[in-house]
Amino acid sequence: MDMPVDSSELLPSLPGQRLQRGVCRGLRALDFVCVEELIPTSGLRVDVMALGPRGEVWVVECKSGRADYRADRKWQGYLDWCDRFFWAVDADFPVDLLPPETGLILADSYDAEVVRMAPETPLSGARRKLVLRTFARAAAGRLQLLRDPGAGV
Repeated sequence: MDMPVDSSELLPSLPGQRLQRGVCRGLRALDFVCVEELIPTSGLRVDVMALGPRGEVWVVECKSGRADYRADRKWQGYLDWCDRFFWAVDADFPVDLLPPETGLILADSYDAEVVRMAPETPLSGARRKLVLRTFARAAAGRLQLLRDPGAGV
């Protein structure tokens, strides 16, 4: 007889996705909710967008190694879509590569810790409204598809 698999313990296969998982778990412990792979505007896709209990918006870019970081040419475009911007890396990442004026999260597949708080650059009211609507629609759409996979057809 086959035993059911607990999907909460299945690890994503890609290193960046494992970091995303740990980041989302760590931020949940700080009372944030997260959406992974969110497209705030055409041409940008953030690894994690997190919404805090007071409506604060954080963007977290997960980098699995030096080459992954050096290949990222869009990260500065994410700054216009959040109140705070963070890098998430594992314990082996050379953190001296990361700009010191950004936040830093150390993560693994299971948890994360904010080790350097990002400076706050509050979104304008109009941009915040757009970001929150985008976040809410993405989250609700994903929940709907999870509950009813046929709804997306």
